[in-house]
Amino acid sequence: MQLTIIEEGDNYIVNGRKWWSTGAGNPTCKFGIVMGKMASTNGVPKHQQHSMIVVPFDTPGVKIVRMLQVFGYHDLPYGHGELLFDQVRVPKQNLILGEGRGFEIAQGRLGPGRIHHCMRAIGLAERCLEYFVRRTLERKTFGKRIIEHVS
Repeated sequence: MQLTIIEEGDNYIVNGRKWWSTGAGNPTCKFGIVMGKMASTNGVPKHQQHSMIVVPFDTPGVKIVRMLQVFGYHDLPYGHGELLFDQVRVPKQNLILGEGRGFEIAQGRLGPGRIHHCMRAIGLAERCLEYFVRRTLERKTFGKRIIEHVS
């Protein structure tokens, strides 16, 4: 991760790029939650070097570079964007939970979503297996049902 969040007085300065920003092209989207590496990380464990901050999209220095394709498709204007943060000054109160808690926030937020996607994939796999078995029971080749062609 190369996006940085550097403390400067009563603000943080955000610099870098954020890829795959879901909904960034939506005209009603007014802010983003951005994760970046803090400047002061000497001696800090790697999992505590990142923070999340709320960045209003109308802040000077925020630019939507382009909307990205997913599997060759554009989901304009609401899809996933590449954002550039160039010397973006954000008030300290926009930092979420405190410095170094970015991965803690990400895991709390992403964990349930991952479980949801896994459950959907398992359900789909079970359904495919059910269809496959049904087909082997119904389809015949060389005078026998496919399931009877067992070695």
